[in-house]
Amino acid sequence: MIIILIRTLILYIIVLIAIRLMGKSELSKMDPFQMVILFMIAELAAIPIESPAVSLLSGATAIFTLLFLQVVISLISLKSEKLKNLFNGKPSMLINKGVIDKKEMKSLRISIDDLTEQLRLKNAPSIADVDYAILEANGDLSVIPKPNKRPLTPEDLNIIKPEENIPLVIISDGILYRKNLIVLGFDENYLKSELLKYNITDYKQVFLCLCDETKKFHIYKNSKSLNKESLSSNRG
Repeated sequence: MIIILIRTLILYIIVLIAIRLMGKSELSKMDPFQMVILFMIAELAAIPIESPAVSLLSGATAIFTLLFLQVVISLISLKSEKLKNLFNGKPSMLINKGVIDKKEMKSLRISIDDLTEQLRLKNAPSIADVDYAILEANGDLSVIPKPNKRPLTPEDLNIIKPEENIPLVIISDGILYRKNLIVLGFDENYLKSELLKYNITDYKQVFLCLCDETKKFHIYKNSKSLNKESLSSNRG
């Protein structure tokens, strides 16, 4: 039993390292090539756990061989569009300028019901409102509505909106994120002075403190009731 636990822990670390080295794209929606690689890695990791006779070295070698293959093919795909389309597939235009491509749908074995279902999921209930519908290589459907069906933006109304900041966590469960504080243009002394206004003298008293796009702080005290108080900064 102890041997199985140790082998499982080692293989878990190996697979985790392999996935991290493969890149963040593997954690998003996958294309067919990425999916095959991940399935094979999972299967190769399971074999040494289920069969103690199989050495860990053999399993690790197979996993890192797949990792090497994935990295090499990814680099080659960046240089060659043809190879990229061969390994990853290419997008398919299902609706082009409001016209349904029946031939493309037939070749992909997609029915009208399948298409309308996906359009509804993309907040496009009517095909008549769609200008373009593109089936991406990872299987996701990209929908571009017709110009008169797109939501208005401040630019359409000639409204100039002030620049906004990305919302960031400042304190999480009593731990200060100094880097985020610096990105927002605040220093630690300023934060402490503001926290004192709410009788907070220690970061451990804060369950969560985040700063929104308008540089307004939202504080959740670290108490049983997790009461929330907010404070805002006038700093630009």
